[in-house]
Amino acid sequence: MIQLCFIDGKFVRPEEAVLPISDLIIQRGVGVFEAFASFGGKSLMLTPHMERFIASAKSSEIANLPDIEYMKNIVREGIAKVGHDVRIRTFLTGGDYFDEEKACFPEPRFFVIFDDVGLITDEAREKGVVLEPVSFGRDNPEVKSVDYRATYKMPRDAYDILYCPHGEITECGHSNFFLIVDGKIITAPLTRVLKGTTRSAAIELAKQEGYTVEERCPLWSELTGASEAFITGSMKLIVPVVRIGGITIADGKMGPITRRLFELYRKYMEKWLE
Repeated sequence: MIQLCFIDGKFVRPEEAVLPISDLIIQRGVGVFEAFASFGGKSLMLTPHMERFIASAKSSEIANLPDIEYMKNIVREGIAKVGHDVRIRTFLTGGDYFDEEKACFPEPRFFVIFDDVGLITDEAREKGVVLEPVSFGRDNPEVKSVDYRATYKMPRDAYDILYCPHGEITECGHSNFFLIVDGKIITAPLTRVLKGTTRSAAIELAKQEGYTVEERCPLWSELTGASEAFITGSMKLIVPVVRIGGITIADGKMGPITRRLFELYRKYMEKWLE
């Protein structure tokens, strides 16, 4: 449930937040966003999220962007106003027109939604999740755009879709994907996927623990020989994957490497709170 919004330079109740139908986020789907959570009143990886937010907007030709410190302060103020931990979603729209001479969207709208956080439960994490493979990839993977239509087309038991173009595995609709084969942790390179903030942290922790990390696309043919798989995300953190389509990963349970990385993430999460 939405608790609070920031739009047109002020905080308002959800029912008071309005976008004009002329905005190109409505008419043409031009817009980018970020989604992350607060823990103990502080945002998890606020700076990396806002830096990625700005990068996505620039890659989408959205110009005249708000100052990053201004946006961070709005996030902090909104969390304080709500008074408990929330999910935060920041948006930049295409505004009302495209300037053909400057080749950009010069008047974007910035708004923020603060709503119930909906974290995955410990029971659900222990059980693991199912992914539904699709045979295509995501357009412009470096941009976190508002187009998430593909993620709504999956079986009810699936937690997310898994992009598998041409026998390669890139990422999920809402998460980065990791496969463990012969003790090595494999995940797609940043040239093929969104730069996930939790992805970066998981790789950092894995290397600190002495695990080998290969940044290449896992292959579909490697699934049957994999010992573990997991996904990462700002609100889910690190979650084991127990089945992909009709393929069960190993014994269908959380593996020791996934468990260790999650334990380490929770142990050191404080350093990523802002």
